[in-house]
Amino acid sequence: MSCVDGDEREVRECEASQKAGCSANGSAGASPSQNLPSQSLPSRKRIDHSVFIPPSGPVIVFVTVCTKAKARWLATSECHALLKEVWLEADSWIVGRYVVMPDHVHLFAAPGERVLPLENWVSYWKSLFTKRHGAPGHRWQSRCWDRRLRSDESYAEKWAYVRENPVRHGLVAVAEDWPFQGELNDLQWFSG
Repeated sequence: MSCVDGDEREVRECEASQKAGCSANGSAGASPSQNLPSQSLPSRKRIDHSVFIPPSGPVIVFVTVCTKAKARWLATSECHALLKEVWLEADSWIVGRYVVMPDHVHLFAAPGERVLPLENWVSYWKSLFTKRHGAPGHRWQSRCWDRRLRSDESYAEKWAYVRENPVRHGLVAVAEDWPFQGELNDLQWFSG
């Protein structure tokens, strides 16, 4: 693949993706077959949480948000209800399936109608939650972990793993018995 077409930013992004062994759409692939220029790209101190949203095709992101110092305060009926409330209000991204654990939450999200950067959306709903929850010692880690899913199989595999989290942690015998999980929106994987 050639990186000579496009503006300067697009060329830099293309070259960076080739150095990382990725194709133009960001998926991992075989090593590039051409020699790349030896210019160094600026480095980041923090990982960029920008999620590329293509003009067509599905976007589902797997997100994990932890409590500060992995404190175990999150898996309660009050917190579960409040999370659902703020996720519905913070509609730049829509939440699909989720599992709330004592010290973290796993969720799947897709862009809403007014898309904000994912990290801004996560910061917004965490802020809403914290203000409404009102417990001074209950804080979130400042960042989150996210991964854009690449296929329907990946979504199904991730959900199967996440759903069994309470069982693996010895909180319930079967996943269906964990009360702090659900699905706010049916995130469909549309190919095309």
